[in-house]
Amino acid sequence: MTPKILIIGACGQIGSELTHKLRSIHGQDNVIASDISYANLDIVNSGTFEILDAQDYTSVKICIDKHRINTVYLMAAMLSATGEKYPMKAWDLNMDSLFHVLNLAKEGFIKKLFWPSSIAVFGPTTPVENTPQYTIMEPSTVYGMTKQVGERWCEYYNKQYGVDVRSVRYPGIISWKTLPGGGTTDYAVEIYHKALVDKSYECFLSEETALPMMYMDDAIKATIDIMHAEPEAIKIRSSYNLSAISFTPKEMTESIQKQIPEFKITYKPDFRQKIADTWPNSIDDSKAREDWNWEHSFSLDDITSEMLSNLKQVKEKAV
Repeated sequence: MTPKILIIGACGQIGSELTHKLRSIHGQDNVIASDISYANLDIVNSGTFEILDAQDYTSVKICIDKHRINTVYLMAAMLSATGEKYPMKAWDLNMDSLFHVLNLAKEGFIKKLFWPSSIAVFGPTTPVENTPQYTIMEPSTVYGMTKQVGERWCEYYNKQYGVDVRSVRYPGIISWKTLPGGGTTDYAVEIYHKALVDKSYECFLSEETALPMMYMDDAIKATIDIMHAEPEAIKIRSSYNLSAISFTPKEMTESIQKQIPEFKITYKPDFRQKIADTWPNSIDDSKAREDWNWEHSFSLDDITSEMLSNLKQVKEKAV
């Protein structure tokens, strides 16, 4: 089956880079980008783009019919920190959009579906070190609740209706190409911007808050790898633990100071600290590594080098 792909939420942090990567693999004409607005002109102008409300079932179905889509990546979501400000909007967006594509897959309009979960499914009662694939999940945020419930529905639709749905639990994602999107792990992106411009940063998490993190290139690779795997290799249809590295703001600062010695950091934890305190320090993703051969490539120092060099080039071009 030649993939004819629709990316819902293509203007977001992960969706935008996923769009470019999938187009480089499958061809521009086989990857349709969509979002609720023209928020990312790079994506809008780089190929076929549709305005699409992920909460509107009819509009999603029309788009799938129009472009003869067989594979959907649902990347639209309201993230953790923003979701706490608008809890019902987060619930409605995150759940409605998932049900729409699951039902379209159930009805045969979609052959393969990717939906991302998150480490936000875990909570304060979850083991924090090397959090196992199967463990206590009592999320304390609306975002985490939507992801936990979504995992259950994905597995249900697979078992009951044979829907080929695949998922990974993303850790914090670090990228230089797009601005932060309202997540609790966004400090790990903001800090590089501030390091270059201001040589200082006020962090909204405490210095010893260890969280699982991943460079965007690794996140995109994992997303595509699981979708390219043979169906029989995907043994978990809720969502796979996914990990690369874990570090604290203090350790990230030390990595930056290797290249910018004058960089300083201060700490002023806000409401996002309470969210981060409910998440794991590190993740056991051995199931993903065993089942579909997942492996990451970027260390913390690798990430720092990539972020600083690329952001510097972007800022120099903007001058």
